[in-house]
Amino acid sequence: MTVAVLKRWRARHVSTVTGKAVLSTVRLLLQQDRRFAGGPVTEELLRRFPAAKPSKQSYEDDERKRVVLAAQRQFRAARLRIEENNRLMRAWRAGELEEASRDWRLGEVLNHLARTGDVPRSILPSGQSHVDHRNLLGGSSPEQTWGRLFLSRMELTALAVLLSDRFAWNLTIYDRMPAPTAGPSMGEKTSITYQVQVEKHRAGRGRWFSTENVTDSGADSPGRLITQALETTAHGRDLATRLRPGTDLLMVARLYAPARVAHRHQDTERPRPVGPLSFGIAYNDAQRWQQAHDLGGSPFQRVRRTTVTREGRPRQHSQSTNERVYVLPDANVQRASRSVFADGAEEAVEQAETVVFGGHLADAPDPAHDQTATADCEDETTSPWPTPEGGCGADFMLCLACKNAYVHPGHHPRLALLQQQIASLRSVLDDSAWNERWQDHSLRLEDLRDRVGAAAWDAARARAGSDDSALVHLLMKGDLAP
Repeated sequence: MTVAVLKRWRARHVSTVTGKAVLSTVRLLLQQDRRFAGGPVTEELLRRFPAAKPSKQSYEDDERKRVVLAAQRQFRAARLRIEENNRLMRAWRAGELEEASRDWRLGEVLNHLARTGDVPRSILPSGQSHVDHRNLLGGSSPEQTWGRLFLSRMELTALAVLLSDRFAWNLTIYDRMPAPTAGPSMGEKTSITYQVQVEKHRAGRGRWFSTENVTDSGADSPGRLITQALETTAHGRDLATRLRPGTDLLMVARLYAPARVAHRHQDTERPRPVGPLSFGIAYNDAQRWQQAHDLGGSPFQRVRRTTVTREGRPRQHSQSTNERVYVLPDANVQRASRSVFADGAEEAVEQAETVVFGGHLADAPDPAHDQTATADCEDETTSPWPTPEGGCGADFMLCLACKNAYVHPGHHPRLALLQQQIASLRSVLDDSAWNERWQDHSLRLEDLRDRVGAAAWDAARARAGSDDSALVHLLMKGDLAP
């Protein structure tokens, strides 16, 4: 197969799923084959497809605030509810409550809830389940019964939204994310550093795991959310471990109907429910959550993209993927970058202007101008490099960068020779030394040569005399510097 034939086939099938699959498979096989030695055909096969414009864009600031605020409100309400009931249950277990009092009886129910995953219930003759102690609990809703110690699936989804916003984690990693472990902390003794294992699926390479260290050093630190996640899922994780030893997944919620199995992802097997508990976030959970908050679409892809583009660094992906898939195609990044590009272009122009001939070309010398070693000066009192006394303090090499400089044909032999001598130093100096001392002068002389014309410039160098050589020698040594 020739390169031309391959390019035509690629152009014809680049937009088809089959064509992409064929080339992707060939590219993967070539990358894994140690005998791969390169060549034009294999290079064409290894060339990536141009990335399509992403269907999801990052959030505008106000859009992101709306999503995050909805998640914060829902998770905070759940966290405060669980914390309050936890305090009451701990007091009951510690024997701190008056026996048979209302709080004591409620603590007893909470202890039963923590052990079994539900409040005490009775089965009516009709076969329906009846919540015992309804008056004590204040009703039979999830928030008044099992929700006192467990997160609902929607509350767990709100937590996942906050985690994705904070850490740019994919939706699918929550299915099998182990509970973070506390590692050694650096700095303050009151801080806690968690080791979080993040799973990533790589096409053709199976699963890839990384460990992220996240520190809780205060209310606004990234690790505070991990601490809160561990606290609110503690009873769910403890119950899951008792029901299925060895289970210690972070993202656990109480099912409304334990007999109902939540939908699985299409591209991964979520862990099966354990008793009344389920793990991870299903796609339908994300859809139900966004519908409940009227957000117009699942937030996970967009909130992850927002965090990645806001931070500007890879998160569970390579630098090339970060630039090609996340940063460059993002409309918000493009809009925000316009001023940066404009400032960069202006800076580039300014830098370019410093290495071009800044004076004027003349046909003949002007008697009113003062002679220098490299050009004639119109007015040294308006020099860009003034001395305290009001004169010019520039090196004669800088005359060619000054607006007051005039160069006529009488200067050409000397300047052409100077350019040749500067170029000869490249072979005896390392790049950094030459660039620092001579590069700007060389570029300025090249610009002047282009303005004069290459043929006239080369002819002028051939006319250089002993006086020109002596001046160039002194300029190169720095003897004429102020």
